[in-house]
Amino acid sequence: KPNFAYGEGQYPPPCLRREHGSRNDNSGNKKMSNNIVEMVIHGEPCSKANSRRLVKSKSGRPLFIKSQKALDYVKSFAKQCKKIEPPVEKDVAVRIVIFYASRRPDLDESLILDCMQGPIYKNDRQVKEKHIIWGGVDKEDPRAEINVRYL
Repeated sequence: KPNFAYGEGQYPPPCLRREHGSRNDNSGNKKMSNNIVEMVIHGEPCSKANSRRLVKSKSGRPLFIKSQKALDYVKSFAKQCKKIEPPVEKDVAVRIVIFYASRRPDLDESLILDCMQGPIYKNDRQVKEKHIIWGGVDKEDPRAEINVRYL
């Protein structure tokens, strides 16, 4: 289980901390959790807005494409990401705690949300609630701790 930065009784609410699958409520009855996936993706995500580079197409038109750092992160994310078959089609809430290798990068989850499009949900427009948290600096293990749940 990921070691999220918040302990019991702290934000975020318990509905974002539940394990996937069934659980017992106070009456002893089993209830289904609304968690879809909980995972840790190792590597430092880069800011989508700051990770574009200008190139020219074969026809000479200018194009903005992802930087090499962003492309490498997308590839690494795909190898580590859990896959949901079929991808979720309902609206979801996402909680992401991002640990960077330094204090320099902007807190930006957009590349992570894009990377989950396909393996987790059909389209990132389904994300109707976001909790994006600065986890701090971890030079040895920059990462994103991710929880996706149904609304």
